[in-house]
Amino acid sequence: MRVRDARTTTRRGFGVDIGYDGDVSYPGAGRAARRDEAVRAAVEQGLLGPGTPIVGLLDVTGIRESAVELRAAFDAVTEPGTPALHAFAVKATPLVPVLRLLRDEGIGAEVASPGELALARAAGVPVERTVLDSPAKTPAELREALALGIAVNADNPQELDRIDALMGSAVSRSPLGIRVNPQVGGGSIEATSTATATSKFGVALRDEGAREWVVRAYLDRPWLTRLHAHTGSQGVPLSLLVRGVAETYALAEEINGRAGRRQIDTVDIGGGLPVNFASDATTPTYAQYARMLREAVPGLFDGRYGLVTEFGRSLLAKHGTVVARVEYAKTSGGRPVAVTHAGVQVATRTVYAPASWPLRIAVYGAKGRPKEGPPVVQDVAGPACFAGDLLAERRALPLVEQGDYVAALDTGAYYFAHHYGYNSLARPGVYGFASDGTGSVTFAMVREPQRLEEIVAESGGAQASALTELQRP
Repeated sequence: MRVRDARTTTRRGFGVDIGYDGDVSYPGAGRAARRDEAVRAAVEQGLLGPGTPIVGLLDVTGIRESAVELRAAFDAVTEPGTPALHAFAVKATPLVPVLRLLRDEGIGAEVASPGELALARAAGVPVERTVLDSPAKTPAELREALALGIAVNADNPQELDRIDALMGSAVSRSPLGIRVNPQVGGGSIEATSTATATSKFGVALRDEGAREWVVRAYLDRPWLTRLHAHTGSQGVPLSLLVRGVAETYALAEEINGRAGRRQIDTVDIGGGLPVNFASDATTPTYAQYARMLREAVPGLFDGRYGLVTEFGRSLLAKHGTVVARVEYAKTSGGRPVAVTHAGVQVATRTVYAPASWPLRIAVYGAKGRPKEGPPVVQDVAGPACFAGDLLAERRALPLVEQGDYVAALDTGAYYFAHHYGYNSLARPGVYGFASDGTGSVTFAMVREPQRLEEIVAESGGAQASALTELQRP
């Protein structure tokens, strides 16, 4: 088995997404070909099999290409020399080797908890390329961020009061700003729409007196130099994302105009580029979004403002795959059902909200090669003990049989890195892979498979007698 430490992964090319014969046969062809090679190699090298029936796979080449595309897209619309920080939303894929890989590709980290900050620091992300955006920052978190010099966006007036107190007792080099909610509306998924009238995030600009409060907050605090907003992510159309940025830019211009100087020098536009889960094509692209922003808000890109972005899902989703062995194939009510080892524990959003988060499914034979055959309407079920644990329902696929493998595609963000411990199912191992284009695939362990003793330990195994030893009243 060719598995090496993630730190030794070698650098690959950044070319367009093409098949290995150099022919662009369809959008995403190169990514699909790399995925097929990785599944086959994982079976051949023993990463997948009866004893290890589920893994997460990450396409290192694809991740690098996405990072390059992001930086190039915004470089193309900004004036030369404009400061730009592209900070990966750590919540999307909170794995240290992923953060290290992105760091080496010029991507920073946007964190929203002490845990995410610890991951970013473990990955070696410089503090000056880190942004803290949590809506529930404690005094201790704020104190640490200001001591380190990490950029902080205050979510509300009470948090700004806390920052006032900390700034009064110590000098910080942290870039500081306020997060605002432009209240421009939501997309098709309410849970990922963060600029609605009642969103929990930021200062709601259209509430009575709120906009004037924000302006006064800046005028009273010369050290507030950033302005932040994030409209939403999956299900939010590009036009709404652009509108949210335009509203934020207009507020920055108003504040600077009333201050009589360029007090706000950086605008943080958040992330939120939606992902196409319907095919291997990458749509929309960073380049499309950046061009739309430049057309709608040209003043944001004329060199007067630095830029911060916070993309997450769009950097990783298309480059991750959950692959699981089919333990049993049965029929229920006349419909085939494949019972696999991938379900709610690795695809929580899809299982609980399938209409909002459908996943494509690919079928591989027992040797890890793509399976062909006439489409058969069938269900792909997970291992958890409840009826709704389905990766896909009534899906037309080649007939899935015992010993085959099913792959849940586009799962590099918010899936296998966000384990849900239903039935105490173990976290799967995660491996990055790189191919030389001739069928040779090398894997790097990103996260070890969880051991049973770790499950016991996390479930209070060392305190087994804690409750029985309590004194009776």
